[in-house]
Formats: sequence, structure tokens, C-alpha cells
Amino acid sequence: MTESRDLAARPEVAGETVSRLAFTPAALELIERLWALHGPLMFHQSGGCCDGSAPMCYPAGEFITGGQDVLLGTLELPPVAGGAREIPFWMSREQFGVWAHTHLTVDVVPGRGSGFSLEAPEGLRFLIRSRLL
Repeated sequence: MTESRDLAARPEVAGETVSRLAFTPAALELIERLWALHGPLMFHQSGGCCDGSAPMCYPAGEFITGGQDVLLGTLELPPVAGGAREIPFWMSREQFGVWAHTHLTVDVVPGRGSGFSLEAPEGLRFLIRSRLL
């Protein structure tokens, strides 16, 4: 069950009508800061170890996705004067196979994540909290 204060992403996996992805208020606050600094964003969750097991935030389009990736959900931020603000959350197909029966919540904790993810200089890092569906 998603916490009532978490924001559910729009489901994007074919045939799904209920979101399997949510963002905590702390994650949303950091995402708003990153959007203000970098413009449109995207997330990718690989199946690798170390930094590869954390969700990575990039400027939209900077990480090239393809047939090896699954669009898990789209975070819809409140629109601004420029229009809608949507952030796709991609996951490697291999990792999706492992986590196919879980609900994922993107959260933030103090610490330094990957140097490639946009939150690295903020002294915070994104992480996934999961539970079985």
C-alpha cells in the first residue's frame, strides 16, 4: 500500500491500471529542485551492482533507452507556465524481471550516490524501497 502522502506515478506497463511506482515527499522536493536547475528529467534503474542498483536521475534524453528497458511509470508534476511536467521512470528489462512482483517507492536519504546522477552534488541520494504486490 502506498503511503497517502506519496505520489503515485502513472502506470505505463502494458495491461496495468494500478501504479507500481510512487515517490515520497522528500523525493518530490529534491526532484523539484533538480528540475529548476536542469529542466526536464528522467530516471533509469539498472540491474547492476553498487551505483547501478540505485535509481539514477538524468536530464531528459541524456540516458538512451531501448528494447532492453521497460517504462515502468511516469511521474506527473504539477504543471507550470511552460506546461505539463512529466518524468519517465525506466528500468532495465532484466531488473524488471526480478522486481516484477514489487511496488517501488523512490525516496531520498542523506549521502552521496553516483557521480552520474543529478542529485550527487546535493548531499542526498535517491533509493528504492520495495514491497511485494
